[in-house]
Amino acid sequence: MSGGNTETTLTRTVITVEPDWVDYNGHMNLAFYVLAFDKATDNFYDQLGIGLDYRTQQDSSMFTLGINVDYLREVFQGDELLITTQLLAVDRKRLRYIHQMYQGGDGSPVAVNECLAIHVDMNSRKSEPFPVTIQARIDEAMVFHQGLAHPVSAGRRLGEKL
Repeated sequence: MSGGNTETTLTRTVITVEPDWVDYNGHMNLAFYVLAFDKATDNFYDQLGIGLDYRTQQDSSMFTLGINVDYLREVFQGDELLITTQLLAVDRKRLRYIHQMYQGGDGSPVAVNECLAIHVDMNSRKSEPFPVTIQARIDEAMVFHQGLAHPVSAGRRLGEKL
């Protein structure tokens, strides 16, 4: 996996379709699209400073509240996939973001995954606002991301509006 600075670029994650991700129809099974998107989420959270290290150091984490996945085109064993991640909205406790998965150079996504996640204190297992330093980092990333066009598929209801 590779990542970029979320303040100036979209987070990019590169994954190759593994042999055991292919189902009896000969293409990647839907569960593994979600797995690939989850790896992109981990990469994105690391870029925002709320990944595994944050969980360990702050005893707080992100919980996914809902996802939408659109499967647009088949991918096959050995295909290299590029997933970009764009922050769509943020408030004191929640993030809404979208992953777009690409294969090859035609520029149109093969799948899209929109997510809504909430910040959680792992001791109480309840939502809580982001710490000030993390909120500032996310807000800084949002400045870049809000200047980008929202993907056409973004915005299907995932839960409470931000």
